[in-house]
Amino acid sequence: MSTLEFWVVAGIAAFLMGVSKGGIPMLAMLSVPLMSLFMEPAMAAGLLLPLYIVADWYAVYLFRKTFSARNLAIMLPGAAAGVAVAYLTVSHVPGNVVKLVVAAIGLSYLVSALRQRFARRLPLPRPADVPRGLFWGALAGLTSYISHAGGPPFQAYILPQRLEKMVYLGTTTIFFAAVNLMKLPPFVLAGQITRESLSQAAWVAPFALLGAWTGARISRILPERIFFMVIEIALGVVSLKLLWEVFVA
Repeated sequence: MSTLEFWVVAGIAAFLMGVSKGGIPMLAMLSVPLMSLFMEPAMAAGLLLPLYIVADWYAVYLFRKTFSARNLAIMLPGAAAGVAVAYLTVSHVPGNVVKLVVAAIGLSYLVSALRQRFARRLPLPRPADVPRGLFWGALAGLTSYISHAGGPPFQAYILPQRLEKMVYLGTTTIFFAAVNLMKLPPFVLAGQITRESLSQAAWVAPFALLGAWTGARISRILPERIFFMVIEIALGVVSLKLLWEVFVA
């Protein structure tokens, strides 16, 4: 592929990742596969991580006023442990195993949600609790480190709480901003972030910021019911995409 094709795809990947950070969930998971057309997935993840961080902190500014401090206090220590375990074991864990775990988490949540809807009853919101929060936080940190796929484990813990939309957005944004900063030193040590990748990231960073601004504008005007329906649809699409990568691609 030509240099022009590389930059076009890199710009699209950065924009989609930014839109996801702005509040339209899971689109970011398309970014690594797009960049993997040009490089090894591990290097693609390394190129994109600085863009995640740039978009994260813009999104933190946008959603800084509403978030669940209790959820963050519970989940972030687990996420730190998950990132550490992933760094130490990433070379020993087959990528397809991680994809299968993440897909299973996403689909199992969706099956449960659909059953409740067809039964015409909504369960009471499930409050935040330490054991589950630590577990799902650790799994989100681990899968985020390996393939920027921390969304499904995070959603499995957060969505049953039925947080208000802006609280959900603030909590999600701050959680993954912190997780991505945790991932930065291990990525540098592993050689996934280089001077060349930082230079490439700098050129497409404006597309990530534009995407974050676009995503924030869209997420703010979506009615809450439609917003969470979009999240569940995106969760299902991502889970099916991961299964496709394991069994078909």
